Amino acid sequence: SEISEDTPSGTVVALLHVQDLDSGANGEVRCNIGEGLPFRLEKSLEDYYRVVTSRELDREEVSEYNVTVRAADGGSPSLRSSAVLSLRVLDVNDN
Repeated sequence: SEISEDTPSGTVVALLHVQDLDSGANGEVRCNIGEGLPFRLEKSLEDYYRVVTSRELDREEVSEYNVTVRAADGGSPSLRSSAVLSLRVLDVNDN
């Protein structure tokens, strides 16, 4: 996917559906993304999460992001999965 470097903070970049068909704690899923990225993960509905921008982007600083979303259930042992979102930052003429 592509995102413009002048995209305002709080813009939704991706919508994720996370589901575990187990019952009880085994079916409860927690998601997170790495720290230090200009994105944050917000729970929007029961099984949905949004990846949103947390600050402005600068293509001259970083031209592409690979955002890893990790999911883990509440079972013991916990089952884990991950997905990578590749985002290319588009340049805006700074002149």
